[in-house]
Amino acid sequence: MSSRMNIAALAPDLYQAMRGLEGAVLKSGLSKRDLHLLKLRASQINGCAFCVDMHVKEALADGLDPQMLHLVCAWRESPFFDAHDRALLEWTEAVTLVADTGIPDAAYAAAKAEFSDGDIARLVVAIGAINLWNRLAVASRMQHPLPAAA
Repeated sequence: MSSRMNIAALAPDLYQAMRGLEGAVLKSGLSKRDLHLLKLRASQINGCAFCVDMHVKEALADGLDPQMLHLVCAWRESPFFDAHDRALLEWTEAVTLVADTGIPDAAYAAAKAEFSDGDIARLVVAIGAINLWNRLAVASRMQHPLPAAA
């Protein structure tokens, strides 16, 4: 697979606006752990290899457990995830798959049990941002780095 285009070069103003949104999300008060989990899960759902690779590496660098990261794709079946994580991951999936889910009341109720209204609003923006990043990367076929040859 080869890259299709460089969106940052072709639409620099829009790309910079996305970088600004990403900076605002990082400063929003959401925990790094929550951001790592939601970015990884949305990227898995969207099939974005570039973003999955990047977000796993960032989460590892911030000290998240490697085994837990391997199990994000199967979070419902793993004891690594507490009620807070489960509400976050359920909300991430519902918002990411909005066309299929309609964002059910049960997902909102779970989020409401673990997060403030302000945090839920910030989560929606963070989930929307990673979904847009995934679409930019998948549409342009951004390539994640391969490991160095042994």
